[in-house]
Formats: sequence, C-alpha cells, structure tokens
Amino acid sequence: MPETDRLSWCSDWIDLEFMERERTPEQIVEVGIQLHLAGLSLSNTKQYLEMVGVERSRTAIHNWVQKADLQPAGDGAPNQIALDETVIRINDERHWLYAAVDPQTNEFLHARLFQTRTTQLTVLFLRELRDKQQVEQATFLVDDAAHLKAALDRLGLRFQRTRHGNRNAVERVFREVKRRTSSFSNTFSNVKLPTAESWLQAFAVWWNRCQS
Repeated sequence: MPETDRLSWCSDWIDLEFMERERTPEQIVEVGIQLHLAGLSLSNTKQYLEMVGVERSRTAIHNWVQKADLQPAGDGAPNQIALDETVIRINDERHWLYAAVDPQTNEFLHARLFQTRTTQLTVLFLRELRDKQQVEQATFLVDDAAHLKAALDRLGLRFQRTRHGNRNAVERVFREVKRRTSSFSNTFSNVKLPTAESWLQAFAVWWNRCQS
C-alpha cells in the first residue's frame, strides 16, 4: 500500500496555532505533517511537496511536526488497558517507549519515552495516564515484568498477567512504531530525547485517527 493511501485528509486534529509566522499555506503544512507521520521520511515528504510546487527543507517539515505539539487526547474510561514498554534506539542509544493502549480500539491512551525503565518511572507514567484517563476501574494487561506489577501495586490499580489475547494490541502498536522509528538515525541529526518523544506522541495521535 502506498504510504499516501494511509492519510486521513481530515486534519481538524492538527492545531495550527503555531502558523502565525509560517509562510507556508496551512493546507501544505497539514499535508506535510500527515505524510511524515504516515510513513514517508523527511526527504520523501520534501520530494512530494516539490511535486505539487512547494519547496521546503527537511528541517522545516520536521519543525512543523514538533511545533504542532500533538499528544493523544484523554478523558476516556477503558475497561482494559494493555501496558508495556519496548526499546527504541536513538543515535545508537537504547531508550524505552512506554505505551498504554486500549485493546478495544487499538488506540494509544498515553505514550512516553524514557532513558531507562524503573518502577519509579513506571509510576510516573501511570500517574500521567491517570490524569488523562479514568483508569481506576480498568484492568491492566501486563506480562511478567516486575517493575510493571510493582508500579501498579503501588498505585492500587488492578492488573492481569497475560501474554496473549487483548494484550497483543500493544504489540501491534509497537510493531508499527518500530517500522517508523527504524529510520530515526537517517531522519534526524543528533536528535535529543524530547524531540524523539514529541515525534512519537504526534505519531500516536495520527495512529489514533487511523483507528477511528
């Protein structure tokens, strides 16, 4: 499937308040953001825009995604939440992407990127999730990772250990994330953690739009 087929041309989910000083037409910025989040590299997105008569640098396109400050929306009440983390490599260094996914919708509920994985960071992630979503009645689906269970215990949240079934929702999301982040070293020069995290959260918003 061509990457452009994965676009959702309805872009009301992209906040363009940052466009006040942007010389590029809003529609072009929206298309550029969606193309890059949908799977095109910055170079290929640049080439696509040139085909429609707009010349912008890779840095400009990257900055559009960063300035849009896209993050998964909150205020839901899921029955189950698939919780896990996976390794993301940035500049050849290991980082940990934490994700909470609603198995019924396959949507991100929350995503964060940390330099390591600990019980305390898991607690931080869960507290942020709790601020965004109604999770007190939800059952968290986790594997045997001790830090996940310890953090859930500390916050008094219910969990179920499982490696199959609805927990596979988070694995499907991670596969798609890794498909996209495999080109980070070629896409971003000297990327820092906040930049990568901002991109991952923007990707999560785009992904959620594709599931609805």
